[in-house]
Amino acid sequence: MMDQCYSRGAKKQKVNVTVEGEPVISYKGGVNGFEATAVDSDSDEKIDVTSELVTSYSRHLEKKHDMLLGMLFDQGTYKKLYSYRHLINGFAVHISQPEQAETLRGAPGVKSVERDWKVRRLTTHTPQFLGLPTGVWPTGGGFDRAGEDIVIAFVDSGIYPHHPSFSTHNTEPYGPVPKYRGKCEVDPDTKRDFCNGKIVGAQHFAEAAKMAGAFNPGIDFDSPLDGDGHGSHTAAIAAGNNGIPVRMHGFEYGRASGMAPRARIAVYKALYRIFGGFVADVVAAIDQAVHDGVDILNLSVGPNSPPSAAKTTFLNPFDTALLSAVRAGVFVAQAAGNGGPFPKTLLSYSPWIASVAAAVDDRRYKNHLTLGNGKILAGIGLSPATHANRTFTLVAANDVLLDSSVAKFSPCDCQRPEVLNKNLVEGNILLCGYSFNFVSGTASIKRVSETAKILGAVGFVLAVENASPGTKFDPVPVGIPGILITDISNSMELIDYYNVSTPRDWTGRVRNFKAVGSIGESLKPILHKSAPQVALFSSRGPNIKDYSFQDADLLKPDILAPGSLIWSAWAPNGTDEADYVGEGFAMISGTSMAAPHIAGIAALVKQKHPHWSPAAIKSALMTTSTTLDRAERPLQAQQYSESGTMSLVRATPFDFGSGHVNPRASLDPGLIFDAGYEDYLGFLCTTPGIDAHEIKNYTNSPCNYTLGHPWNLNIPSITISHLVGTQIVTRTMTNVAEEETYVISARMAPAIAIDTNPPAMTLRPGASGKFSVTLTVRSVTGTYSFGEVLLKGSRGHKVRIPVVSMGYDR
Repeated sequence: MMDQCYSRGAKKQKVNVTVEGEPVISYKGGVNGFEATAVDSDSDEKIDVTSELVTSYSRHLEKKHDMLLGMLFDQGTYKKLYSYRHLINGFAVHISQPEQAETLRGAPGVKSVERDWKVRRLTTHTPQFLGLPTGVWPTGGGFDRAGEDIVIAFVDSGIYPHHPSFSTHNTEPYGPVPKYRGKCEVDPDTKRDFCNGKIVGAQHFAEAAKMAGAFNPGIDFDSPLDGDGHGSHTAAIAAGNNGIPVRMHGFEYGRASGMAPRARIAVYKALYRIFGGFVADVVAAIDQAVHDGVDILNLSVGPNSPPSAAKTTFLNPFDTALLSAVRAGVFVAQAAGNGGPFPKTLLSYSPWIASVAAAVDDRRYKNHLTLGNGKILAGIGLSPATHANRTFTLVAANDVLLDSSVAKFSPCDCQRPEVLNKNLVEGNILLCGYSFNFVSGTASIKRVSETAKILGAVGFVLAVENASPGTKFDPVPVGIPGILITDISNSMELIDYYNVSTPRDWTGRVRNFKAVGSIGESLKPILHKSAPQVALFSSRGPNIKDYSFQDADLLKPDILAPGSLIWSAWAPNGTDEADYVGEGFAMISGTSMAAPHIAGIAALVKQKHPHWSPAAIKSALMTTSTTLDRAERPLQAQQYSESGTMSLVRATPFDFGSGHVNPRASLDPGLIFDAGYEDYLGFLCTTPGIDAHEIKNYTNSPCNYTLGHPWNLNIPSITISHLVGTQIVTRTMTNVAEEETYVISARMAPAIAIDTNPPAMTLRPGASGKFSVTLTVRSVTGTYSFGEVLLKGSRGHKVRIPVVSMGYDR
């Protein structure tokens, strides 16, 4: 994607360059004077980044980057932004002439040169509410030990370290974490560092943003401080303290808790409030996080669009840095994207990443407006009620203007109290109109509430008179009685009643206000059993293998987690959501909110099973997930109907992956499907259309290992996008519990026949066994068929693998 600050003909640009030679993680020796730094991929051992071996080889790589640039270009014509040494061998550089990119491409030892591109936060502005989690803590210690000594890294917009979700005042003291070697930057204003034992590392990365001219130190903060709110929100979802009261406007909306409240937080700020971020900064942050020794990496971030030079979705600096992170033993959770409900909108593609879709949970905040004619109009809101057994006069903003000249300020949306007559509003309910300004973000419900308060109104009504089909409206907490009437027919009833009850003179001016009404209370949610549901905005599969949108033989998303209307910590100077400016908490939505749920639950699994690989943790989460809602019915997905309104349809694996996460079951999955770096290479090398030379450029590894077909990658899902005749798929399972006998069965939609072999298998603790799944085309329908393989254990374990395929004649 083109940077926002440069046109296509501009001279200056930022490029990411990879060069020959192994990075620290995979260097097995061979360079004179430098011993091997890589560790065996099958061992639990981690690279000691503080050792002289690693630091000297790391310095050697950086010197080579500097020498190459110094040899090719005159001083002053370029600026190196970062040297990547740990996960990939390369650098990010800002060049002043377009021909310098060509010079780099032709230079000896240079493997790839890619223009830097933009990334964005994966939050939506269409939240739905979720109840805060309880009862997921591992046995043995309770919440005050949940996630102990597991370090979760957040590549995000920073952190507000003084929030109670990150405080250490009321917790047992945190000891050191010897395996973590990250540093704590000092706040340039307060001269205090950002760490407190709970927060163990805090760094920021902005070189690419600065060179693009996008960085504003006044609002972006040249430090790990969160100037947006998003980073604090995601960190608290995964690892915030337990039982923090969520208070706003004098009300308590519940108590917030992270999934792993005792886990440590490592902050790598690479996202900023207005422009998002740049891949060069994000890759530098990931590189540093893995070097520092984190266990889990949370990425609530995705590309704005495909990088211009990339041919395949799995090979670019971003995904290959994450492959190296997984190789180093780091579990990666990434938001799937917010392009739903449309197909092929995912922004997280690769098999080594856990791609997380967003669910709507069981809480709804509904309210009602009772009119003087006895009619009750439904709406939404998070507010107290007007005084019981009383009605109040309704006054429309357009009827209480100080003078007609203020009409140019769109006074009906109640954003400017100075243009309305306080004498006419005081003690009454103010009626406002929901204009396009609310959709564009220049108007907010918070500001309507503030206007009503300043003018002395007892409450407000915000009526939607027209809206695009499928527009979603969200309740916003306010301190005075307030309601959003979202149904246009209800809004028309309100307007008709108001007009009939409000006599006017011949000029249209109101003689007296006679319409009355009262607003109900909606501080407590209504619980629904039809939850979870796949959120409307959550990106959908099928997954794609290239940017011509060809289907991949790999299921995405992987898993569904709560991501709609999530209460969590907020930065007081955060501006990401207009309705929460200046607040300590915010209730927002997006797959951004779903990913840290999985990061935190993965920390609990890692705590219980410290030697498990990232693939084993991902397998435990996927195979124990559920495809039923709380009423024991198949999961549903929010979707647009033909008329453009929102409806519910039966969900498929393209909506939820393996299903909705079940934290308690994931701690004891019975079986796991494990995979490592060689397996992922095999997947790349057997995926049609990916050039072996391109794989070597990105991974420094030749294609010596083949899986036969990409669908033979040992993951807990099976996808064959183009099935002709019969195909046999194999999987290897490992028993991580006591000896158990598993009965293996399968079912599939009628267009494709499915069979498994053997019918049963007994595995001792730690033992592995193979089974095969045979898929045969019965009829060609032009649509995908869905099914599953079920493994039922004699000790009660249930393991489920989704199967997805489309049959063809040839």
